[in-house]
Amino acid sequence: MIRALVTGGAAGIGLAIVRRFHAAGMRLLTCDVDEAGLARAAAEMPGLETLRCDVSRAAEVETLFGAVERDLGGLDVLVANVGIGGPTLPTDELPGADWQRVLDINLTGTFEVTRRAIPLLKASGGGTIIIMSSAAGRYGYPNRIAYATSKWGLVGFAKTLAMELGPFDVTANAILPGAVGGERYDRVIAGRAAISGRSAEEEMRLGLASQSLKRVVDPAHVADLALFLTTPAGRSISGQALPIDCDLQHG
Repeated sequence: MIRALVTGGAAGIGLAIVRRFHAAGMRLLTCDVDEAGLARAAAEMPGLETLRCDVSRAAEVETLFGAVERDLGGLDVLVANVGIGGPTLPTDELPGADWQRVLDINLTGTFEVTRRAIPLLKASGGGTIIIMSSAAGRYGYPNRIAYATSKWGLVGFAKTLAMELGPFDVTANAILPGAVGGERYDRVIAGRAAISGRSAEEEMRLGLASQSLKRVVDPAHVADLALFLTTPAGRSISGQALPIDCDLQHG
C-alpha cells in the first residue's frame, strides 16, 4: 500500500488530492493549521490520519514526521502543497513582515518538510515528490510579489531535487495550477477588485481573457495530475514544471 503525506489537506487543492489518494486506496496522513477542516476531512474519509502543523515552525515539522513514522511506517509519496498568498498590494506598499511570512511558509516550510521526507523516501526504495507551485511561477503576478517569488523558487526547488534524488529512484516535479475554482480564488478576485475599483465580475472576465479555455480549473483535475505522478507511468517523469491552467496563451 502506498504511504502518502499531503500538507495543507484541509481545503482547496490539498483536500482534493487527499480525496483522490484516499479513493485510490493509499495510506494517508495530512496536516494543516485548520483543525476544523482536518476534523471534517477525517470524518469524511475513514482511516485518514490528520495532524495540526504549521510548516513554518521546524519543531512542528519534527512532530509531523514523528507521526508519519508512527502512523504510516514510512513514506512513498510527499505532496508539499501548503502555501499562502499574502496581501494583495503593490510591492512598495507590502510590509516586510508580510513578505517574510509568505516566504517562511511557501519556501522554507516546503524545504523543512521535504528535507525530513527525503530519508524516508530513499528508504522506501523509490518515491514521489510533488511540489505545488503556481502559474505565478511562470508569469509573475502583479500586486502579489511575495507569492510569485516563492512560486518561481519552488520550480527551481523541484528541478534541483530531481537532479539530486534521481539516483535513488525518487522523482520530483512541480505542478503549476492556474486559476482554480473555490473560496481562495474568490478571495483573490475580491482583492484585485479592491485595488482596481472594478467589479469582481469584470476582474474574472479580465483574468480569463488570456486563457484558451474560458473557465477556471477544477481542483479535482489538479488531484488527477498528482495521482498520475504516483503511477508507474508518472514516475517516468521528473524535474518538470507541469502547468494545469487552461492553456494560458502568453506562456
